[in-house]
Amino acid sequence: MPYTLAIFDLDGTLADSFPWFLRTINDVADRFNFRRVADEEIEELRHASSREILSQLEVPLWKLPAIARHARRLKAEAAAEIALFAGVETMLRTLAGNGVQLALVTSDSEANAREKLGDGAALFAHFDCAASLFGKAAKFRRVIRRAGVDPAQVIAIGDEVRDIDAARAAGIACGAVCWGYAAPAALRALGPDHVFERMDEIASTLCPGAVARRATRPP
Repeated sequence: MPYTLAIFDLDGTLADSFPWFLRTINDVADRFNFRRVADEEIEELRHASSREILSQLEVPLWKLPAIARHARRLKAEAAAEIALFAGVETMLRTLAGNGVQLALVTSDSEANAREKLGDGAALFAHFDCAASLFGKAAKFRRVIRRAGVDPAQVIAIGDEVRDIDAARAAGIACGAVCWGYAAPAALRALGPDHVFERMDEIASTLCPGAVARRATRPP
């Protein structure tokens, strides 16, 4: 069944924010008194779930809302440093131009998200931003209700283990990208419906006919 709604994560999926995260995480750790991340720990953390990361860094759950607010503020200040991955706008325009509704679900603020997306923000029909006490699956369900589509025609695309878990909890397909925060091996181990190694594979998977027609169009 073709997908009529694609729900995207932002950081690590559309926006190349991991380098910024690595430069910032230990300053945030010092401010909120959790354990700093050593360089040799980074790859191990990329294979861990969100709960495992919080446990390893000794982050109390009650601090998460304040940490999230502070991180959003820092990202807004560093907006010029965080670019979209190459090919994002072309991919989004291909999907939207072929009838796929686009939604963005992120813990970042909508203002930050729109600034990062630039002109591409206009391609999105739905935004569900900011941290949620009920998790990402609840956001997915909310977007699906707003879009008025069958969950069987929805795919969530992200770069972390929690994106796959949330999609499954919401009863929708999941696609994992290999260029974000989590290690590709950690994502593949969960058996997502699709694994994308390159940005252009998203459009070719979700709109294969359109991509084929474009590829065979005479110059």
